[in-house]
Amino acid sequence: MAEHKGKIAAAFGAILLLFYLIAVYWSIEPARFNVVESAKADAMARNEKIVVGYTTTTTLIKVAETLLDKNGGYLSNDVIPPSVLMDNMPAWEYGALEMVRDLALSMRKDFSRSQSQSTEHPSLKKAQPQFNISSTAWMWPSAEGEYRKGIDYLYEYRAQIANQQDANSQFYARADNLRGWLKESEKRLGSLSQRLSASVGQERVNTDLAGDSAAHQATNAPLRHEIKTSWWQIDDVFYEARGATWALLHFLKAVEYDFGDVLDKKNARISLLQIVRELEATQDTVWSPMILNGSGFGLVANHSLVMANYISRANAALIELSELLAQG
Repeated sequence: MAEHKGKIAAAFGAILLLFYLIAVYWSIEPARFNVVESAKADAMARNEKIVVGYTTTTTLIKVAETLLDKNGGYLSNDVIPPSVLMDNMPAWEYGALEMVRDLALSMRKDFSRSQSQSTEHPSLKKAQPQFNISSTAWMWPSAEGEYRKGIDYLYEYRAQIANQQDANSQFYARADNLRGWLKESEKRLGSLSQRLSASVGQERVNTDLAGDSAAHQATNAPLRHEIKTSWWQIDDVFYEARGATWALLHFLKAVEYDFGDVLDKKNARISLLQIVRELEATQDTVWSPMILNGSGFGLVANHSLVMANYISRANAALIELSELLAQG
């Protein structure tokens, strides 16, 4: 009997070890890729011409495909071990997914349209909603299946803008279009920065109605309130920020290529490069086996505050870039 129990314990231990090793492998974050070279390789493989918007569309496709094809595939909606017990990589996936959603929406309502009265591109009209299904949906329709459909529609759109005979399919590289998407990215980074900074908790003054004496809000709110990210969510917020900045970093590099003339005319390329530099710092290797949450100037590091610092600086540069694009 004792020998039998020992074998069961050994087998159980071996399964746990296997699950742990699989989880570690699946938790390896995807490497960065060269957006311009990726677009060139795709164009050559499909015998398509690289036109304005081809690189940005390709980058959106590649980032979305990375969510599905990386180590372990898409994990956010898994319901069996070991992925159901993982939280860092699903948080990373969600951060990147939010950036994919923002760019897909901007492509549908701005980049592919010449003016507010113009019609939506059919392929983008179908592609954008596919990315809005819940990231944790696992039964029919599954998140992976819907995202894959969205990617397929993006391939259709890219092929159509590469076809010089298709005048109805366009990508407009204009300052106002770019500024609209940057504004959405500002909000994402601002929210992430606030949540990361709240890892140590702090009392904040309510400034919701500041700057407008006639402003009102639906319900009353306290003048001061304490903001603090739960200890259980600190690592999730950190990895969500890592995923979001990873995706945004690639999108901005693609924008630099497709909107190069616009950026140069506004003398704004250096501002975009500064944003890229700050975002690259968010992707540095995390050498600690766990995300630490030291307070203030204590002995233990606070990884969330370091990440918040990089994101805040990138967000400030985004605001500056947006203002430059708004100038005549």
